[in-house]
Amino acid sequence: MGRRSALRAMGFGGLVTVGGIGALATADAAPAEGLGVPPYAPTGVRPRYRRATWSQQFQSGHGWTAGGAGTASSNPADTDVFTRGTSSVRVTTAGSGVQSYVRKTGMTAMDLSGKMIRLIFRVSDAAHLSRIVFYLGSSGLKNAFSWRVHTHSGTGANYVQSGEWVTVHLQWADVAAASGTYTLSATGAPSVRNGFTDMSFAVYDDAAAPVTYHLQAVELVPDTESVFPKGVVSITFDDSHKSVHDLARPVMDPYGMPGTLYNIADVIGTGSFVTLGQMRSLQDSSGWEMAGHSYANATHTASYPKLTAQQVDADFAKLREWLVGNGFTSEHFAYPHGAFQKTTDGVPVDLLAARHFTTARSIISETIESFAPAMPYRLKALTGITDGTGIGGTALSKVIGAGGALDRCAGSGSWLILCLHKIVAGTPAASTEISQAGLRTLMAEIDKREIEVLTVQEAMAYYS
Repeated sequence: MGRRSALRAMGFGGLVTVGGIGALATADAAPAEGLGVPPYAPTGVRPRYRRATWSQQFQSGHGWTAGGAGTASSNPADTDVFTRGTSSVRVTTAGSGVQSYVRKTGMTAMDLSGKMIRLIFRVSDAAHLSRIVFYLGSSGLKNAFSWRVHTHSGTGANYVQSGEWVTVHLQWADVAAASGTYTLSATGAPSVRNGFTDMSFAVYDDAAAPVTYHLQAVELVPDTESVFPKGVVSITFDDSHKSVHDLARPVMDPYGMPGTLYNIADVIGTGSFVTLGQMRSLQDSSGWEMAGHSYANATHTASYPKLTAQQVDADFAKLREWLVGNGFTSEHFAYPHGAFQKTTDGVPVDLLAARHFTTARSIISETIESFAPAMPYRLKALTGITDGTGIGGTALSKVIGAGGALDRCAGSGSWLILCLHKIVAGTPAASTEISQAGLRTLMAEIDKREIEVLTVQEAMAYYS
C-alpha cells in the first residue's frame, strides 16, 4: 500500500498538502508523517534572543553542588543528556517529597537591577514531579527571595512536560516569598535587588516515586523595565462572544485600549457570537487584533490533545486560511482550554502550532510573561478573572488589589497577559464571566497605574 493510500485508510484522505509529503521531526515523540508545507506559514519574526550578562552552563568544574535530603543520586557533569556544551547536572530524587537541590553559595555579589533570571532544565518523566522553586539570596540563603517556578498538575496542561528542555524567565514581579532580612512591600516590590551571592534550584517529587532532572543553565538576562517602566498589559478574550463587541468595546474605547480576540472561525455570525462585520470594525476602527482559537467549534470543544496530529494540523491550516481570507492580519493563537499537550499519536501540539502561528497562548499563570517570551508557543496568561462570588476563577480584587498582578506588573516592567471570555451586563454566573462594571473597574486600575496596553501582535512586533 502506498503512502497516500495508507493515509486514506487512516482517515486522512481529505488532508491537502503543499510541497509534498514530509515529516515533522519531534524530540521524544512520534514523527508526524504526511504534513506538507502550510499554505499560510507564519511570517512573524521570532523575538530577539536575549544574550546573558552572566551565565552558568554547568560544564565540567562548575562548582555547584547537588544535595538535600530529597536527593538519591547525582552527576555534576552528565555527558549523556545536555542541550549546551557537552554536559549538564543530573539529579535523581529520593521519592520522599522533600527538597532536592543544585546550588552554589558564596559567589561574587551580583546586582540584578534591570535583570531577570533565565533557567534551562529538563525533567525526564514529570509524572511524579510536585514543584520546582528557585532561591536567590545571601549569607548561605539565610536571606532569600523565592520564586515558584512550576507546580505540576495531574490533569491540566503543564509548562514543564516530560523529556523536554524547558526555558523559564523569573522576574521581580514573580517573587513569591522573602525570608531573613529580605522583605516584600505591600505592592510586592522586593526590598533589595543587589548583593546576591547564593542561588539554589530546588525540586520536590510527589513522595510516591523519584524524578530525574537535568539543569543546563542559570543565567541573568536584561529585562525591559527601562523600556516599559510600568510594564505592559495585553487584554485578551477567548471564544468570539458577541458581548466583547457589545459590552467590552464601549468600556475600552474611551481609554484607547485595544484587545486581542481569539476566534473560533465556524461560529462567527451565528447565535451569540460576533459577526465578520463586527470583527472588522474592532480591527479597523479600534485597533483590535483578530487572532485564532480554532477553526471548528467541535475541535475547540474536544481540545487538540484529544485529536491526532493530522487532525490538529488540518484545523490550524483551515483557521489560518480563514483569517487571511477574511482580511485579519494576526498570526497569533490561543489553545482551546489552554491545552498544548501531545496529540493522541504523540506529537506536541505546540510544535504543530509553530507551523502556522507566531505565538500560541496558554492559560498557565505560574509566573508573569516576559519580553521576550521564554517559550513563545507557551505564552502565560492569567485567566478566569471575575467579579462574581462563589463561582471560582480569579477574583478581580486579587488582580487590582495591593500586591496583585497589576501592582507587580507596574513595578517590574513585565508583560501581564489577561484572559477573559464573556462580558455580562448583570451579575456573573460563571468563572468565565465578568460584569461590564467589573471590566470598567479593571480598565480604570490599569489606566491609574499608567501601564501600557498592547495587543499580543503589537507586543511581539515591538520586540521582534
